[in-house]
Amino acid sequence: MPGKSPDGDKPSPAAEDTNGDSLAAGGDKSRRWVAPHRQIMAAILTASALVPLVQPAEGNASARNDEADAIALKAYSTRQALAAPALVPPATAVDPVIEVRELERADAVREKREDAEAAARAKAKAEAKAKAKAERETAEREAARPKFVKPANGRLTSGFGTRWGTSHNGVDIANSIGTPIVSVAEGTVIKAEPASGFGLWVQVRHDDGTVTVYGHMNEITTSVGKRVEAGEQIATIGNRGQSTGPHLHFEVWEGGGAKIDPTHWLAARGVSL
Repeated sequence: MPGKSPDGDKPSPAAEDTNGDSLAAGGDKSRRWVAPHRQIMAAILTASALVPLVQPAEGNASARNDEADAIALKAYSTRQALAAPALVPPATAVDPVIEVRELERADAVREKREDAEAAARAKAKAEAKAKAKAERETAEREAARPKFVKPANGRLTSGFGTRWGTSHNGVDIANSIGTPIVSVAEGTVIKAEPASGFGLWVQVRHDDGTVTVYGHMNEITTSVGKRVEAGEQIATIGNRGQSTGPHLHFEVWEGGGAKIDPTHWLAARGVSL
């Protein structure tokens, strides 16, 4: 039976909360009835309040997933690189005939090169031997060659000193026209020209400064500045100038000036006229 109010009137209606919502029948005040529109608003407010708390958790999970994916990709790439075959060109089949020919060609080239090198060595050895022989022969000739010789072959017809009342500054060696006249020692030709009284003359300066003079020659066969050896031809006997017959007039100028007896000068050097 519904209860009555203290004053005995109608049963009192269900109690309402302060917001105007009725309490559920049965009198359980711990559970209140909430209007639908208020439930929706509460859900929206609750969801919007939880968003900031959920998003960072989702972001951290995404970062962890990305890092895990990167590690997995790197490991996969490493496995693939280790498993990849070496970049070596595949072996190709070689024709045995061609290979033999190539080897024979290489052997022929090598043998040709070795033959050329051997020939070059033999040539160099022969040239060195020939050069040594020539140098030895030259040295032998030089050693055998006299340092001083007679100026010409012939007969001594006049000596050094006073002759016919005048001074005769040399010696005369008579022979036929065209007989060779040679330098008595090694030296350099300083004159080869016509000269008063001599017809033609040649002067040779030797290494010690001595000058030898050759006159009355028929022909001069040397030239000024030429280096001559002892015994080298420089002219021929003639009859030019103040001459009474074909002969060589030979003088020696010691130190290039003082005229001395050629007979004594040559004798001191092992040469007799």
